Amino acid sequence: MFNLITLKDTIRIDPSMFDEPLEDAAYTELRSKYEGLVDEDLGYIISVIDLEVNPNGRIIPGDGGTHHSVVFRILTFYPQLQEIIEGEVVEVADFGTFLRIGPVDALLHVSQLMNDFISYDERQGVLLGRETGRTISRGDVFRVRIVAVSFPRGRSSGKIGVTARQPMLGKLDWIRAELSGSDKEEESE
Repeated sequence: MFNLITLKDTIRIDPSMFDEPLEDAAYTELRSKYEGLVDEDLGYIISVIDLEVNPNGRIIPGDGGTHHSVVFRILTFYPQLQEIIEGEVVEVADFGTFLRIGPVDALLHVSQLMNDFISYDERQGVLLGRETGRTISRGDVFRVRIVAVSFPRGRSSGKIGVTARQPMLGKLDWIRAELSGSDKEEESE
């Protein structure tokens, strides 16, 4: 789930940035401090959206920079357990696929793909269902449920696990085929 969150902080403007407009310098400092962080409470911090910086800064003895209070909004992505989300397959491996959901990749393990024996064709880079004939390749779009989320602190990406083994989940082509009553996989071209 994407969120807009308002935060308050105090930032330091380095003397080398004194010739820039205050808002531009504050924006640069906030972006370097927050963008790309992963936080257990906030999720994945994607971008600083806007800010209001107090023009009256403080000077601390022994520090040539100025310190300003700032109120700003950030755009975050916070995956929640049991949330249904769609993502594109960005990598296929023998153990499963990685789906791009929001700004991160989630693991869709082979055991969570479908009720079928699955083999990996390394030459073509696809996963194949033995009985159903269904294939999974790069670029396919899946609807999945988030079943595991871990948030490490810092700039590490964390881990997200998803499943497609529930009704109305899976490759979108399979869902459309099921809804239309067709047994064959529909082509999405």
